[in-house]
Amino acid sequence: MSSPIINLEGKVGLITGIANEKSISTGVAEACAEAGAKLVITYQNDKTRAFIEPIINRLGIEDVYLMDVTRTETIQEVFANIEQRHGKLDFAIHSMAFAKRDDLHGRVVDTSADGFALAMDVSTHSFVRLAKYAEPLLEKAGGGSLVTMTYLGSEKVIPNYGVMGLCKAALEAATRYLAAELGSKNIRVNAVSPGPLMTRAASGIAGFDGLMAAAVERSPLHSLVTPEDIGALTAFLVSDAGRRISGGVHFVDAGYNIVG
Repeated sequence: MSSPIINLEGKVGLITGIANEKSISTGVAEACAEAGAKLVITYQNDKTRAFIEPIINRLGIEDVYLMDVTRTETIQEVFANIEQRHGKLDFAIHSMAFAKRDDLHGRVVDTSADGFALAMDVSTHSFVRLAKYAEPLLEKAGGGSLVTMTYLGSEKVIPNYGVMGLCKAALEAATRYLAAELGSKNIRVNAVSPGPLMTRAASGIAGFDGLMAAAVERSPLHSLVTPEDIGALTAFLVSDAGRRISGGVHFVDAGYNIVG
């Protein structure tokens, strides 16, 4: 009997950004756990910890740590715990973004300097920081994979997406540069670009229901993406089946990016 194409048995993976059952990262965690990975997950604060308890219990996750990317010491503590507990890391998933409401919904030209800096720090540079701390543990595993979550607003103007479009464009550029810099260590870096789906983050974007309706109407497959769809692609990318894939932006959006 042949082995499944997505097999993460023996691999240790860090997954960030789980906020509740509808999070993109929840779908990723479920797919990776089903493929056999040992998961480490993080939460932003005590309030979010309460919302993810059902996921922790359902998937039987033992390694759960606080990570607030605006506080470097919490990132350091997470990776110190991973090294102590597992001695290596095979993959890490970055799924976090933030912008002040006025900067998200307002004109880019009116974005405040501090708001721009905060959005870029949390949404983009946090991926660079994650890669920096993950690098030595990925090396100990003989290489591995880093994946971040982006969106079509990086290359097309999406109403009410504002400064986040700039952050995602920078995030995709960071993906390419990190892939080039870390490739010699057999570390692959990719971005996944889902179509619109209703998450807690998306609920803060005005008119998002219209974006979802347009995706169903105009996409070639006439459907919305689900966290499970995103999880399947991500699990593939971090598995050995994706061993020669690096530096790309990979759409999972029912084909909407070709017509959107």
